[in-house]
Parts: sequence; structure tokens; C-alpha cells
Amino acid sequence: MKWAPPGYGGNRRTPDEIKRDGWREQRVLAVSLDDARLTWPERELIRQLGEKLYGDRTKRKEAQQ
Repeated sequence: MKWAPPGYGGNRRTPDEIKRDGWREQRVLAVSLDDARLTWPERELIRQLGEKLYGDRTKRKEAQQ
């Protein structure tokens, strides 16, 4: 087979390239709170958005123990 869809065969994309393409093509944002490129206010905003949309991480971990 000479033709393959993106991501199959050939060069693999880095995780940052996948995240960038996801944002540009589908408006999906994947962000780590540990990303050194973020300032403290940006990390705090992301943390608050995550908690608002998906709930508090620490409460769920405490319930599992």
C-alpha cells in the first residue's frame, strides 16, 4: 500500500505536534499543569477550569482510598 492516512507509517508526530494539531483542527486543548511554559496565573486558570468542568481531583482520590 503506497498511501497511508496521517499517523500510520512514516514519521511519528511528537505529543506537542498532536496537541497543536488538535487545537488548530478541532479546538481541543490538552494542557498539563506542570508545563513550564505557563505562568502561575495561567496554571491557576487551567486548574479552575478543570475543576469546574470535571470536578476536584483531590476529592475523588480521597474517596478511592
